[in-house]
Parts: sequence; C-alpha cells; structure tokens
Amino acid sequence: MTNLSGLQASRPPEAVYIHIPFCTNKCFYCDFNSYVLKDQPVMDYLRALEQEMELTVRDNPPGVIRSIFVGGGTPTVLKPEEMEYFLKTVRTYFPNWAEDIEFSMEANPGTTDPDKLAVMKAGGVNRVSFGVQAFQNELLSGIGRIHNTDDVYRSLDNARAAGLTNLSIDLMFGLPNQTVDMLGESIKRALALGLPHYSIYSLKVEENTLFHTLFNKNQLPLPTEEDELAMYLLLMSSMEEAGYGQYEISNFAKPGMESRHNITYWRNQDYYGLGAGAHGYARRMRHINVKGVSPYIEATKNGLPRLNAYPVTQEEAMEDFMMVGLRMREGVTGEAFRKQFGRQLEDVFGRPLQKMLSAGLLEHEGGNYRLSRQGILFGNDVFGEFVGVLTEI
Repeated sequence: MTNLSGLQASRPPEAVYIHIPFCTNKCFYCDFNSYVLKDQPVMDYLRALEQEMELTVRDNPPGVIRSIFVGGGTPTVLKPEEMEYFLKTVRTYFPNWAEDIEFSMEANPGTTDPDKLAVMKAGGVNRVSFGVQAFQNELLSGIGRIHNTDDVYRSLDNARAAGLTNLSIDLMFGLPNQTVDMLGESIKRALALGLPHYSIYSLKVEENTLFHTLFNKNQLPLPTEEDELAMYLLLMSSMEEAGYGQYEISNFAKPGMESRHNITYWRNQDYYGLGAGAHGYARRMRHINVKGVSPYIEATKNGLPRLNAYPVTQEEAMEDFMMVGLRMREGVTGEAFRKQFGRQLEDVFGRPLQKMLSAGLLEHEGGNYRLSRQGILFGNDVFGEFVGVLTEI
C-alpha cells in the first residue's frame, strides 16, 4: 500500500463544510447527527466550533475558499444574534474568499424569517437549500416534518426579498403512502417555482430511526419497487423537459447553477470538515469528529475534537475517485485520474470498466467514462464493481 504524495495532496482545501447539529424536531427517517434544539447549549457549541476553526487553520492554513456549506441539523434554527456570531467566526478563520464563492446554508421552511435572512445575507450566505420533501401536507406530517406547503412559499418569498436568489429545494420519493401521481404533483409544483436547482432523493430506511422500527414491524407502507422506479423515471423526464440538467444521480440544475460544494465531494477533492460529527478530507487524511454536542464542546477544550482520523492509501483514494465520480453525469476522465494519481485509468480499473461497458451500464467516449441511461438506474451496482478491486490484485 502506498500513500499519495505530490501537488494535489499539498494544496490547501478550497471547500469548507460546517455542521450545525440542532433541529426543531427529529424527522422519522433521519439518522443524521442532529439533536432537538430545546435546552441545548447553542452558544457554547458555537464557541467550541470557533475553537475548532482556530486549531484547524493553524495546522492546515486555508487558501482561497471557493465554497462553504453549512449543514445539519437545521442551521437556520439559530437565532439572528447566534447566526451573526457564527458567520463572523467563519469569515475570521477563512477570510480569503473567491470572488464567486458559493456559500450555501441548509434551511427548513418556516425557520427563515426576514431578520434571520438579512443576517445570513450580510454574513456572506448567497445560496439557500430548503428541505421541502413533498408538497402534500399529509405526506409531510407522515414523515415527521413540522412545516406545511404554505411555509414553503412564504420562506422562498422571504429569501428572495432578502436578495437571495440562488435557491434550491430537496424533494423525496419512495415515501410511505406516496403514489407516483403524488410525486408528479410535487415535481409540477416545484418546477412552477422556477428555481435554479433541485435535489431529489429516494427514501432510505436507516437504522436508529422510527421508520426502521416500523419497517421491522411491517408497519411502514412503502411504495412497491415498480412504483419507485416509475417515480425516478418520471422525475428524470420531467426535469429534462423543463430544461434542467441531471448533473448527478439525484441533482438537477439550470446550466451553470450546479452545486459547486457537492461537486468537490464527487470529484474526491479536499475539504475542511468542522463541527460535531463532521467528516473532513485533507492531505490524504480523513477524519470524523466527536458526535454528541456536549462531548464535542468538551473535546475542543483539549485540541481538535477527533473521534477518528486515518490516512487514505492511494488504492483507497483511486476507488473513491471512481465511486463518487461516476455519480456525476459527466463521469470520470482518464486525464483527471492521471493528474491525481499519476496512473492510467485503464491500467488500474480495466477489468471492471470493461465489464460495465459490456453490460451497457457505462459509456466510453474520448477518455471519458459515464453512466449510461440504464446505468443511472443501477448506479449502486456499478459503483460496487470498483470496491475492493485493488486489494484483490
């Protein structure tokens, strides 16, 4: 096993992920590192986050930052004064921003009043991603969301009034009691908003969630596999007809409005990861932070709040490059692979590439490998072909 060295490994990350773990409530499907806001030590957490920022940039100074993404949880549950403090610390420790920086923040409808949005805008946020999930109130209550469709429209109007126009919404399909027609209605109402970006995910029943408990008791009325496939096909055709490019398996955008931060992940590039439970990747090292709010706060008093940190071998990095890169519709290029690893793509992954080409799940054109239209439907099978390949050789 060899560790990668060279230019890419020594460049400072150009992307920052920051985790705000607080939520108004816990949704029934959610296994993210999030905690109900009531009685939480929010300012202590934000001060601990500042401490982690200080230690992080001391050890690995930032260059020009091209994207910042604040996720959670629901970052917009912060009060305006808490939000102002938080955004000021971000600017303090990551001061050198690209002129066209993408600064995204996740939000839930109903948590973005005009005062808070004004603070966000003043603090540099220029892109907001709303967790809408569906446009049927009965589906929303059935998955544990506390907003309704009126909140969606009000929140989007508030954001635009604050001068925030780079907006995205998340939708979900495969929800309990959801029909193909219901998804079609949600897509229609979403597209009527004319937003630059949409993310649309299928429900995954994760362990340690209420839905997992119900699923094991056979009490979760999920759509059939046939209906879920029909939902995804409807989604792709509707987005394409409306002029949105499917630039990644679950993401659609108007030309030039793709999520720059998420593309950092899909291109297997370095990024800072800050906050409770956050993951980071820099200098061929991955880390995972301590998850709980109070344990995270305590950990920052003694240094970086690491739960685990480990080197990524060149073999693992090459596999990651394929698995995440093929999620993007443009796929992966031999040139990018060679630039990152100093190897020919076909020399390393010739066998699985040929297998997937023969199966019609990959396409190859001019040094570029990408999922075929059929391959999009079987993406996980394709990605799995690149897992563990190099340890078998």
